[in-house]
Amino acid sequence: MNVKNRLTLMSFLQFFIWGAWLITVGNYWFATKQWSGAQFGAIFSTLGLSSIIMPALTGIIADRFLNAEKLYGILHILGGLAIAYLPQVDNPTSFYWVIFAAMMCYMPTISLSNSVAYNILKNNNYDVIKVFPPIRVWGTVGFIAAMWLTNLSGNKASANMFYISAFAAVALGIYSFTLPKCPPQKLIDENASLVKKLGLDAFKLFGTCKMALFFIFSMFLGGALQLTNMYGDTYLSEFANVPKYADSFVVKYSTIIMSISQVSETLFILAIPFFLKRFGIKQVMLISMLAWVLRFGLFAYGDPVGGLWMIVMSCIVYGMAFDFFNISGSLFIETSTDSKIRSSAQGLFMMMSNGFGAFFGGLISGIVIDKYYTINGLRDWHNIWLAFAGYALVIAIAFAILFKHKHDPKEIENLTHS
Repeated sequence: MNVKNRLTLMSFLQFFIWGAWLITVGNYWFATKQWSGAQFGAIFSTLGLSSIIMPALTGIIADRFLNAEKLYGILHILGGLAIAYLPQVDNPTSFYWVIFAAMMCYMPTISLSNSVAYNILKNNNYDVIKVFPPIRVWGTVGFIAAMWLTNLSGNKASANMFYISAFAAVALGIYSFTLPKCPPQKLIDENASLVKKLGLDAFKLFGTCKMALFFIFSMFLGGALQLTNMYGDTYLSEFANVPKYADSFVVKYSTIIMSISQVSETLFILAIPFFLKRFGIKQVMLISMLAWVLRFGLFAYGDPVGGLWMIVMSCIVYGMAFDFFNISGSLFIETSTDSKIRSSAQGLFMMMSNGFGAFFGGLISGIVIDKYYTINGLRDWHNIWLAFAGYALVIAIAFAILFKHKHDPKEIENLTHS
């Protein structure tokens, strides 16, 4: 098997592990365990907390002490063992700590998988910019495949989803030890301060009003990024409580319906260069925020029969909502920061959106749903999605008014040809 195929398999398994449970854990939590919404929100906050704590630490280890592919394998094996233990847990507090341990192992592997792939491709004289994207797309395919397997095998509310994920994690961990070596680069200055070693020197960007606003909006929008992953499958499955929808395709195959969102991601990635050249970075970010309003609003008014088109359209819009913000945001950092702190600034962007944003979004959404939108164990999904849509709309309006960034076509051209 050549290098590209080996990295393709790595990418496929990397996101298969996540896809096996991320979308369906809500069904397990609410339908099988019947635990509370407030506690469920805390479960998804572990993704954000792990994203804040672990990537910088594992990055230092891979840069200075241990081969990246070995660290990658160790983390997957440990994370897989934690996931395999989840079916034995019989209370939400213990579930939180076990899944937190699993996420502390899993979240840094996302960036490590990129580092390993870049290193191996460069060492084999491949054009990374040209070769890596088709490899990475197979990660999304792996995520979708895991969702379909979980649903079609009848395990979207079963503990077996965790065993599927754990098996893939341990298999990938073992497989990673067979990958070409990625030794420590030891590029970190021994005399550098701890702040610089941890990539925290980019925090000085908060001293600029424009950059501070960007990071603040990144955090607020980051609070919305995982909401449909948290609750979408549960929302569709709970149409079973309505007699006329109980046997509908949407209820039976809710996870497959949700997988349209991941298919949409792969398609909208291809459209980003056109939108950036035509509208510029700020407008593309604003389009993303308005797409989140549509994502939630269409869910609010959809149903498995007459409103099925709204549910499907919501899943299609997700690709624009998710990709446009993450990619245009990273390009804003690329064009607006000094090259000396650019990597740290990219890390700060991810920390604010997928770290602090996801942490507070998961925590607060669970509390709000439980307190204001749940009566006798039944969730008022219509108003839940409308509340989320209102939240996204407020962010979009504030961003349009407060964030100033002029579109420069040359800026995009330089990125395209760099």
